[in-house]
Order: sequence, then C-alpha cells, then structure tokens
Amino acid sequence: MSGSHELSRRDFIKVTTGIVGGLIGTMIGLPSIFYLIDPALREGGKEAWIPIGKFENMQVNKPYPFTFTRVQVNGWERTASSFGGYAIRKSDAPESLLILNSRCTHLSCTVNWSEEGNVFHCPCHDAAFDIDGEVVDGPPPRALDVYEEYRLTEDGTIEIFFKES
Repeated sequence: MSGSHELSRRDFIKVTTGIVGGLIGTMIGLPSIFYLIDPALREGGKEAWIPIGKFENMQVNKPYPFTFTRVQVNGWERTASSFGGYAIRKSDAPESLLILNSRCTHLSCTVNWSEEGNVFHCPCHDAAFDIDGEVVDGPPPRALDVYEEYRLTEDGTIEIFFKES
C-alpha cells in the first residue's frame, strides 16, 4: 500500500456541493445584505437653501413671518419637522436683513410677534425678546438664534441656508 490518500466519490460530492452551495449563498446573500442596510447608511439632505419670501414684501422694521417644513429620511423612517422665523428688514439694502429663528432659546416653544408690546413673546414661560432677538424678560439663557447665511436671488426672493443640527 502506498501512502496516497484517495478521495471517495461520496466525499468528493460532499466537498463539491459545499463549495458550490457556499458560492451561491455568498452571491445571493451579500447583495441582499447591502440592499437591506443601505437605507440606514444613507443620510438625508440635512442642509439646503430655503426660500422664505420676496424682499419687496418685507417692510422696514416690521417682522416678516415665514415657515417651512423639512422631511428627513433616517433609514426607513421619514420625519417631517416644521421650522420658522422672522425676517426683519432694517433698510432698503438686502445686506441689512436680520433673520431670526422663531424657537425660544429656553425650551424651544414658538415665539410670536406682539405689535402692542413691540416684542417677540413666548407663550410657554412669558419670555420676551426685542425686535433684534435680545432677551428682554423671562428665563431664556440667550438671544434668539439667527439664520446667518442668506442670499437674494435674481427674482428678488430671500433664501436662507438651513443646516439641520
């Protein structure tokens, strides 16, 4: 007897079936796994230019309210969030705009402009902010947030650069 090892027909079929089955499983399995986890790896658009109104419709020293909704896709979940603010035109120059976020810096309640008091009023805890967004009264720790980046389009629309945090 020589020291050679012969593979029986039954063992050969077992090994071949295992290798072919493994290759088929890998060819079907990997794309399926990538298909299933791909939505969770993708990020929805978290920043965009949002139109808030025509510059000509904004009166000097009178807050111009605006709102917009953003839909965020996080994996398989779609969430719609509403945002808003006030554009305050300080002069005829578009560069003099002050665009405030309408969320109170205390607990994120929505502030409203009060003509009588000439303040932004937060109904949750009676906070007040002046026309420049500075705290006048109440518990807020800081002034209203400002949309720093904005632009005037060719057709006279003001757009803010919105970045979701």
